[in-house]
Order: sequence, then C-alpha cells, then structure tokens
Amino acid sequence: MKALSAAAERHRGLIALSARETDRVLKLWSQTIVAPVLASFLFIAVFGLSLGGRIRSIDGVDYEVFIVPGLIAMAMAQAAYSNNSSSVFQARADRYINDVLSSPMRSWEVNLGLSFGGVVRALAIGASLLVLAVVATDVPVREPLVLVAAVAILLVLFASLGVVVGVYADTWDQAGFVNNILILPLSFLGGVFYSVDLLPSPWQEISHVNPIFFLINAIRYGLLGTSDVPIGIALGVTAALALAVATWSAAMFRSGRRLKP
Repeated sequence: MKALSAAAERHRGLIALSARETDRVLKLWSQTIVAPVLASFLFIAVFGLSLGGRIRSIDGVDYEVFIVPGLIAMAMAQAAYSNNSSSVFQARADRYINDVLSSPMRSWEVNLGLSFGGVVRALAIGASLLVLAVVATDVPVREPLVLVAAVAILLVLFASLGVVVGVYADTWDQAGFVNNILILPLSFLGGVFYSVDLLPSPWQEISHVNPIFFLINAIRYGLLGTSDVPIGIALGVTAALALAVATWSAAMFRSGRRLKP
C-alpha cells in the first residue's frame, strides 16, 4: 500500500489529467458512447441480419457474425482518434494546455494523460458493441489473447494519431479531416463487410497496402479465429505502425514544438 500511495503521489498530475479527460468523455456519454454504439449496431442489424439471408457465410462464418469484428474495430478507431484530436485541439485553442505544460509533469505524463480519454471512450464503445453483438448474433471470442493484443495496438495507434493531429490542426475542419477522408474510407475498404480474398486482382493486392485491413483482420482473428492474412503479419504490421505514431507523439511532447498556439 505504501508503494502504491508513493506512486500515486509521484504521478498525481498524470492521474488528475487522465481523470479530467475521462470525465470529459463520461459527462457527454450520450454523444461520446451511446451514439456510436447505436450507429454501429445498426450496421449489424441492417447489413448483417437483412443480408444474412442472401450472403449465407464468408470463410465458413455466418455473415452477420463475420462483419462484427470489423465494425467494432472501426468504431473504436474512430472514437480514439476523434476524442483525442478534438480534446488536444480544444486545449490548444482555449490555451488550457499552457497550464498543463507549465506544471512539473514529465512530457510522457502529459502525452499519456491527454490520450487517456480516447482510450476510455474506445474501450467503452468496443465492450458495449461486443455485448450487443453476442446477444444478437452469438459472436464467439476464440482467441482472447490475440484479441487483447490487437485492441491494445489499435488503442495506441489511434489515440496517438489523434494527439498528433490535434497538435498540428489549426481549425476544427483540419482535426476532422483525417477521420472523414482517411480513417472511415480505409475502414470500409479494409474488409469490414467482405473478405478481400473475394476481390479480383489488382484490388486484392491493393487492399494489402491499407494498414486498417491488417488491424481489422487481427480483431477478426481474435473473435472468430479466421483472417485473410497470417495473424503474425497482421499484428506485426499494425504494431510497427502504432510504434511509429506513438514515437512521433512522444517526440513532439519532448521537444514542445507546436504545443502552444
């Protein structure tokens, strides 16, 4: 207990900033959590349950079950990115971040604290969607360790990306640009609703350039035990990308460049 209390005392700034970012998410729970969950669940209901009678199965998996991992991955990625990009941009625009940077917190503590809200939001959405999907479609969890690893990589990648874009953005439009023009289209083209093995050449090869394709397949393997690529490659590609973005984010906070408006 003494060690825990001492650790909490040493990192009280990190705890306070993380609590603030979490409180920001929970205060607007109907918008930050419930709305994305309902939107994604509608995809399961409309596409899965309605088209399931026409598209019987993909890779031996019922269609309404097959689309669940991709929808969970897409919803979590958008939530982690959108939350952190808007939070950091608003902190810079309101000059609230100046107070945080002038505190005795270490650079990695500021970075982690600002990222925490997106992680909480994405986990809440992912867990809620999984519970609803289990009830509606009986989706299994066949490889829980792989699922945990894939979710952790997703959170690091998109939470860090949100912080990076929030630092570089000069307007709200710029903060939302990456989500609307990059993350959402790449998610749909990454095999949320289909297996890329069904695509003709060269579209099948082009799909393998899409990093979100590997992320969706990692989540799918964790839930269903099936993937369009070897799971080691899927985890390796996404982990390398997450490490690169996290390193970029950490370097910005160590240097302090662009953090103050």
